[in-house]
Amino acid sequence: MAVADWLAALTRRADLRAKAGLTRRLHPRAAADAVVDLAGNDYLGLSTHPQVIAAATQALSRYGLGATGSRLVRGSTEAHHALEDSLAGWLGTDRALVFSSGYLANVGAVRALVRPRTLLVSDAHNHASLIDGCRISGAETVVTPHADVAAVAAALAAAPGRPAVVVTESVFSVDGDLAPLVSLHRVAREHGALLLVDDAHGLGVTGPAGAGAVAAAGLAGEPDVVVTATLSKALGGAGGVVAGPAEFVRHLVETARTFIYDTALPPAVAAGVHAAVEVARTGDDRRAVLTERAATAVRRLRAAGLDVSNPDAAVVSVTAPGPQAATEWAAACRDRGVAVGCFRPPSTPDSRSRLRLTIGAGVPRADFEHALEVIVECAP
Repeated sequence: MAVADWLAALTRRADLRAKAGLTRRLHPRAAADAVVDLAGNDYLGLSTHPQVIAAATQALSRYGLGATGSRLVRGSTEAHHALEDSLAGWLGTDRALVFSSGYLANVGAVRALVRPRTLLVSDAHNHASLIDGCRISGAETVVTPHADVAAVAAALAAAPGRPAVVVTESVFSVDGDLAPLVSLHRVAREHGALLLVDDAHGLGVTGPAGAGAVAAAGLAGEPDVVVTATLSKALGGAGGVVAGPAEFVRHLVETARTFIYDTALPPAVAAGVHAAVEVARTGDDRRAVLTERAATAVRRLRAAGLDVSNPDAAVVSVTAPGPQAATEWAAACRDRGVAVGCFRPPSTPDSRSRLRLTIGAGVPRADFEHALEVIVECAP
């Protein structure tokens, strides 16, 4: 294919996406952005917390901008190891391993759990990083209906004697509902399977001392449970973590390609996230704000006749009539100073378009109330 034909084909595909309301655009924001943020994931407002900024600044002056190499070359610093020890203690696991992103942590964890003949049983609403991890692993994958424990049990029962892994989020990123973790673990254990839980939207938001949904379910430290999470949501930083038995973390260090061949998380970010962990562990007041505001958002939006999810944490989704309407709704809110998430196929697992609101404790109360009014007034 000639270069001109290739570029023309890309243009035609972009035109088709535009007609379907699926165009995506980058919107750069200034540091002094005055927009009310109900789109970002800084749940506890820790990205700008003075203790977090001070720790990151000190590490930046000591180590410089980047890690300068992969973790196994020159990228492991005292900041990384201190963060991993802190995360393992918080999550109640033997060990924790920090990756440069939550995406890479999920891909690496899924791949590392796969052995010959392994069956992966994956929830239909799982995040793209888990889906890609399943695909890249090359293992047979059965996708079960959302939060359907009976379907998971049936899939495991249909593969007796095979190693298996049940793959799920804890708080699902699309609608904010909570997976039936206790039941999933019971079924997995009955069939000799492992349970992998992506606690990205639960860590810092739910559980004892904010230790996440896995801890809230009483599964912290179980030898057949592996926990992953991003460090970019409630902890306000960047990076990802995989936590579980010491033997599995050692396996990751020695075999996970997304860990071995990737430049390490910058030490300043690791130090800042470590400080964020310490703040989050004592942040029950912030978590109480999230709970109250999520309930308020549901009540106000439903009173306006909107179709709203039942959130189990700090994610609230509002159904839009279609992808174009969702895009226009989000744009109208942005024009009035309110940022909301806009989820459209293929980012949604059920072909339903949504606005996604992520509740933040750091947003002033008056701004939060105003944002809800704007969302209602801009509704299609």
